[in-house]
Amino acid sequence: MNEFWSSLAAGWQLIVAHLAQMPWVHWVTSLQWFFLAYFIVLNLAYLLLNLVSGFGIARHMRENRASYLPEALRAYQPPVSVVLPAYNEERSIVSSVRSLLALDYPEFEIVVVNDGSTDQTLQEMIKAFGMVSFPEAYRKRLDTESVYGVYVSPHMPKIRLVDKANGGKADALNAGLNCIRYPLFCAVDADCVLQSDSLSRVVRPFLEDARTVACGGVVRVLNGCTAKNGLLDKVGLPKGLLPGFQLIEYLRAFLFGRMGWSPLNALLIISGAFGVFYKERVMAIGGYRRDTVGEDMDLVVRLHRNLRAEKRPYRITFVPDPMCWTEVPTDLRSLRNQRVRWQRGLAESLWPNLGLMFSRHAGALGWLSFPFMLIFELFGPLIELAGYVVMIALWLLGLVSLQVLLIFLMVAIGLGILLSVNAMLLEELSYHMYPKASQQLKLLSWAVLENFGYRQLTTVWRAIGLVRWMFSSKHQFRWGKIRRDGSWQAPDAAARQFPASETSAL
Repeated sequence: MNEFWSSLAAGWQLIVAHLAQMPWVHWVTSLQWFFLAYFIVLNLAYLLLNLVSGFGIARHMRENRASYLPEALRAYQPPVSVVLPAYNEERSIVSSVRSLLALDYPEFEIVVVNDGSTDQTLQEMIKAFGMVSFPEAYRKRLDTESVYGVYVSPHMPKIRLVDKANGGKADALNAGLNCIRYPLFCAVDADCVLQSDSLSRVVRPFLEDARTVACGGVVRVLNGCTAKNGLLDKVGLPKGLLPGFQLIEYLRAFLFGRMGWSPLNALLIISGAFGVFYKERVMAIGGYRRDTVGEDMDLVVRLHRNLRAEKRPYRITFVPDPMCWTEVPTDLRSLRNQRVRWQRGLAESLWPNLGLMFSRHAGALGWLSFPFMLIFELFGPLIELAGYVVMIALWLLGLVSLQVLLIFLMVAIGLGILLSVNAMLLEELSYHMYPKASQQLKLLSWAVLENFGYRQLTTVWRAIGLVRWMFSSKHQFRWGKIRRDGSWQAPDAAARQFPASETSAL
């Protein structure tokens, strides 16, 4: 046996020696410096965004220590239409609508769009709110699939229900825009729970700056929390590593990813789960694109491009308050489907708008955020995977030293841990949603552990989404299948057993 291993080692040394003599090996080994530089620049950019976000959140908290507005001035808040598209959401649709009804806001309406659900979504809405068919005029400013009817609630005049043929989330949102009455609209996912002051806070930028055309808010992980009668009753941490890792991701993405770009008016995405828009600006660009799976980001990018082309002063901003809570996937298959769709949606949003990049009048948007999203977010998964594969292969072949490999892993993984921990600390220093020592320890463990396997796995899924976009001729623009367990609902509301719902990715 010893002779076998000795022979194998000798053969491997001969192979390595032979490879070292080949001219292309020197070119391949030079890639180590490219990958090392790529990860350094990527993480330094994230750290810079983290720094900007920290100052932004500190300033926001100083300005918002008191209540939002004096009671006498609350009546001057503009009316808002809340559009809630739903497909097979029988499990959570009633809780979501009740959450919206509990909003502390002077004037708003709720338009639920049932996008051809095959479950009991329509029936649950009709039964819960006593809705009846109403012959309301439907002005079709945006083209959508057929609308079967409009329902209203005699007891709750704020609610209307639009029943239509299935056409995807973007189509459902456009149908909602055709029905709404107010100048501002808020797009909300059907599996989300809002806080009572959410709408007041996300509308505030429209009052402070007349140039504001869109504003997004923070989305938090609902798993592990409890909601009663549509209101968040108790904040908790999710059970299991998978939703826990996603909680850390959401902290990174919202608290310093989007908050970092907002002061520069270079924000390229407002989450489809919760955002407010000026209706006529959205109508002017044709509403939501129906031929993309990333309708939320695509809308924001097209708003930027259209307004800059018209040379209009405008602001697209972000509010860092924890206002919207959403349930995240708890199984690998659902999470994979979500991340593949996100990456494809990113590609479909950026590629048609490449004219924004390095445009003369694009400002920070065209010279900083758009190149960042294109290089590090769109094509980043392929570069990162290639970096891991090439560096490990070069080390196995003896073409790079162990020290170089360890430096690469320290940059790729070590700085990733630093970013995750920073996001956790930023949350605790600002909003302190998880005050217990046991919760702090769990968050810290997730922030470290997610960098060993989980982030690499999501990178693989993102690469799959990118490759599918690059080489697939077939495009599916329907709702993604995401399994929800509804465990956040109070026992009396969640007692009924329903099949897994399908909803769009955040």
